[in-house]
Formats: sequence, structure tokens, C-alpha cells
Amino acid sequence: MANKVLVVEDEVILAQNLGNFLEAKCLEVHVSNDGASAIAAAASFQPDLIVLDYRLPDMEGFEVLEAIRRDRSCHCVLITGHPTSQVRDRAAQLGISHILFKPFPLAELARTVLELLQVPNQGRVDKQNGFVERRRVKAESFPLRLYDGSWVLGDRRQATSPEQGKDDDPLASGENTRKP
Repeated sequence: MANKVLVVEDEVILAQNLGNFLEAKCLEVHVSNDGASAIAAAASFQPDLIVLDYRLPDMEGFEVLEAIRRDRSCHCVLITGHPTSQVRDRAAQLGISHILFKPFPLAELARTVLELLQVPNQGRVDKQNGFVERRRVKAESFPLRLYDGSWVLGDRRQATSPEQGKDDDPLASGENTRKP
């Protein structure tokens, strides 16, 4: 049984990037860019978890969550660029245990989603470097769309020292690959 995630985010490029990243984690993902389409998608897609933007063009994210939860129970991760105590308090009332403030690392979103879905760690532990390798193949990457419309392949490897990662993909080492 696939773990289904509904991403509800009005910024189209961000929504695509979130969806691509979560799909790279072997999750089944559907993306909606407004509240009405998210409510309709939830009826047929039946997500186990919703990644929900607080501010949407047609309604507040909490309205979307309440509508979806009328028909089914699911986890929710709230994402917002407008953190306030009112948002936090309302999220707590609705049983939302995780709020991520934009901009947030994609790895943090993945960790939160996998934890809430209780997906077991399928990676191997690299004892020398102290990290968990979740990729099936070392060269696994996922597409990220930049705001100028171009695409890059994102890679989850991170160099921990200037020497490490020197021969790796420039995206992993943080080098700028764009030419002026």
C-alpha cells in the first residue's frame, strides 16, 4: 500500500519541487494549487497526509483541511511564510503537530512526512560519516525547477567538509553551475 501525500501549495514551482522531492522518497504524490481543487482531489486520491499551505488564493488552508477531514482522517503538515501565534494556535486546535516555516529545507519536510506516515528507515547507515543513505543508487537525483523556468537535477548528497564532495556533482557541493 503506497503512502499517499497531497501537496497543496499555490506557488506552482514550489509545489512541483515539493512533489518531486517526496516522490523521490517513494511516496505517491498529488499536487493541487488551490483549495477547491485540493478538496476535490482528496475525495478521489484519499491521501494519508496533506502538506498544506496556510494561504491559498481561494481560501485559507485550515478550511481545506476541515473539508477534507469531514470524509477521512489524515495527518497534516502546515507550511507557511506567515507564522503568527494565531496560526499556531488554530493549527493546534485542528490537531496539526508540525508546522514548517518557509523557506524550509526539503530534507526537513521529508523527515517530517516520513515520521508522520511511520515509514521505516529504508536507508543504510554510513558509520564513517554518520548519515543515513536513502538513495537506491548513488547517482539518484530529482528534478527541481528554478523560478526563472529552468530545470536542474537536485542531489541529496551534502559535503561535510571542503575536501569531501570535491569530485561530486556541483549541486551537491554547493558550487554555482550557472554561467553568467
